[in-house]
Formats: sequence, structure tokens, C-alpha cells
Amino acid sequence: MELKEAIGRRRSTRFLAPYRPVERAKIQKMLEAATLCSFWGNVRALRAVVIERETAPKEILDAIPEGSALGGFQLRLAPVIIVWWLDWAALKVQGDRLHELVEAGAAGVDKEASHRYLDEALIPFFQAAGDNLKTGGMTEMDCGQGIAQATLVAFEEGLGTCLLGLPAHKKLKRALKLPEDSKILVVQTVGYPAEQPEAGGQRPRLPFAQMYSLNVCGEPFPRDAAVVEDLKSDKMLQDPAPLPWRDAELKYLARALDIRPIFGEESTEIVRAMMEEMSEDKP
Repeated sequence: MELKEAIGRRRSTRFLAPYRPVERAKIQKMLEAATLCSFWGNVRALRAVVIERETAPKEILDAIPEGSALGGFQLRLAPVIIVWWLDWAALKVQGDRLHELVEAGAAGVDKEASHRYLDEALIPFFQAAGDNLKTGGMTEMDCGQGIAQATLVAFEEGLGTCLLGLPAHKKLKRALKLPEDSKILVVQTVGYPAEQPEAGGQRPRLPFAQMYSLNVCGEPFPRDAAVVEDLKSDKMLQDPAPLPWRDAELKYLARALDIRPIFGEESTEIVRAMMEEMSEDKP
């Protein structure tokens, strides 16, 4: 699958075949792609725990309640769940990563002077910034780049994925033995799609002109119709949803996978899980 087509089909695949395991080699390719993402200061704070339903201990699977995310049936059915998390401890050794960039010829021209400047000026500056580096959003954004690259590789490998937030995550964090100074970013279900590749067609998006500006906010970036046609021919832009057969496909999937027909019904379970976590913090 070409990159453009992979981007076009990088919509969430909520319906996965629970009976078909995912080869570890394909999961490794996803992780390799995440490793290669751009990251500020070469910090590399993105981490992942891969949970294989076939091999994971029961206590790990039990730590992922069905009601932990909207559309929680996905967590119940997915052959693989990747827990992407941010290791804040990586920021503490950022100086080492910067020195590595100098040694690799990726930063600075005069190596000796660059190493000295890092030690005397730049690294102390970042250390003084301390917790302020955690509030700017740059670290989370770069982690997102790694997750996005992993997602593209998954689609190139014929897999489907969906990213899910976990409003209640303490139980999972404890089960996975994640460091206290860490943050679960998102969980990603991975498996072979149980639905057709079109997934009912291209889902609604805001108008291009409403989202992107040229030179100043509110001045729409001009959208060239010829470019749009090129992207359609490359299958990056696809026919809008719903395709004529989508309702029948959804009814079939609901029966085959034994899932609830109403989206968001898990919300009451999410609130209950959140209340349970909040009660843990009370003295």
C-alpha cells in the first residue's frame, strides 16, 4: 500500500477480527517506525507496552475493563493492545541525548566547542526549566508523531487500529508496573479488520478552508481542485460516508462480534471507573 493510500485509510478501524492473531514481526515494524520519529532535543520519551491477548497474564487483561473507553468493545476483542506511555524520566537525561547528536554530526560543526557549550550553557538552561518543560505540550506532540508513524505502518501491513483514551487508567498503570513518574497517553487496538477496507467511506471532516490559513488566521489557504483530483486518483481522498452498503455491514458486524448497537453506551461504566479511581485518592 502506498503512503498516500495509507494516510487516506488511516481512519479508525473499530471492528477487528478477534480470532486472528497479529504476527509479532508486524508489531515490531510499528515500534521500529515509532522509534524513528522526530523528537525535540532527541529526548525519546515515548514508550510502549504491547499486550497480546493470547499470551498476556489474566491480571493484565483484567486491568483493561470494557468500560474504560467509548466503544470499549474494541478493547475486549482486539488481539493486540499497545499502551503508549510517556516516560518523564527521559527528560532528566536529555543532556546525554544532545551530546549524542553532536557526536553523530547532527548538531554543531565544531564538536569540541559544541560539547563544551552544551555542558556550560544549554544543558543547565534546560535543567533550570524543570517542570516547565512538561507543560508546553511539545513532548506529548512528539510522542504523537511516533504513534502516527506506527499507525501508518500498521495500515501498510494490512492491519487495522484505533486509538482510545483511558479516563480511568490507574488500575492498568499498576498492572503494567509503569513508573510512578509516567503518563499513559493512549491505548491502541491492533488487529486484522473485520470490516471492508473502505470502512463505510471517508468520514466527515471540517471544510479545508475552515481549518487552514495563509499568512494570517482567517485567510483561507487556497485549495487547488487539481491537487484534490490527484489525491483522489491516489486513493488518499475517498468517497464520502456512508457508502450504500454500510448499514447492512454494521448490522452484520454487530451480530458477528456480539457488540452493543448503541455507540457510547459504555459511558456509565466509564463514569463508574473514574469514580472508583477518585475514591482511591481520598484520605
